[in-house]
Amino acid sequence: MEEEIKKIIEENPVAVATVKEGNKPHVIAVACVKIENEKIIITNNYMKTTVENIQKNPRVSLAVWDKDWNGYRIDGSAEYHEKGEYYDLVKSIEENKKHPCKGAIVIKISEVKKLG
Repeated sequence: MEEEIKKIIEENPVAVATVKEGNKPHVIAVACVKIENEKIIITNNYMKTTVENIQKNPRVSLAVWDKDWNGYRIDGSAEYHEKGEYYDLVKSIEENKKHPCKGAIVIKISEVKKLG
């Protein structure tokens, strides 16, 4: 992944869209996002519906942009981890130290498109 994209993702809030039952969209904003081994790692501190949606339908779409409106849409498939390597990673992130850190959402990227 290009450094510019990685920097925008890791330094700005990210909109994460999943699909609820009945093909209804569900969008949340997340702040603690990391890139590791060409995968996007999102901490689950307070999510419920997003995790349920991913467990039923792994397709996700993200949108992220910086204060200058440089941004990207990223599509992929997600897995949820409550233990193991990715869970350990999110537990070790300083921003998560004061939060419950229930799990890690790991997104395998299938497409990246520049916004605009």
